[in-house]
Amino acid sequence: MSLKIGDKAPAFTLKDTEKNDVSLGDYAGKNVVVLFFPLAFTSVCTTELCTIRDTKRDYENLSAEVLAISVDSLFTLAKFKSEEGFNFPVLSDWNKETAAAYGALYDEFVFGMKGVAKRSAFVVDKDGIIRYAEVLDSAGDLPNFAAINETLKALV
Repeated sequence: MSLKIGDKAPAFTLKDTEKNDVSLGDYAGKNVVVLFFPLAFTSVCTTELCTIRDTKRDYENLSAEVLAISVDSLFTLAKFKSEEGFNFPVLSDWNKETAAAYGALYDEFVFGMKGVAKRSAFVVDKDGIIRYAEVLDSAGDLPNFAAINETLKALV
């Protein structure tokens, strides 16, 4: 299923790196950037999330929260977050249900791995409506951060 701008964002509740439940509904009334990334500790994923870490104030200035989601275990993600100093929630979609609901799941990834999240970016507005959607087929590509920021500026 492919989500489009104007669709209601699928609800989810996932574990964060501190083993707490985090729901999209927890952010009702706020703009949220939902990022799916394939695998912790890989070069492009590290670049993507470090970019977000280093520009988090820009997102705060646009009244937006950031949630990063991977199919990795919460234990792997906890180590990844700690080593890289991520300053936003990193969530485990271990059962792959959220990535599937967002149309952001590879049937088959590299090395024969199945069910890995596609690198994707969604902007969900204060009312839970998708205002930006980007699902990348190539895991080597980064989301269009400029387009994400422009979308957020239009929501402020």
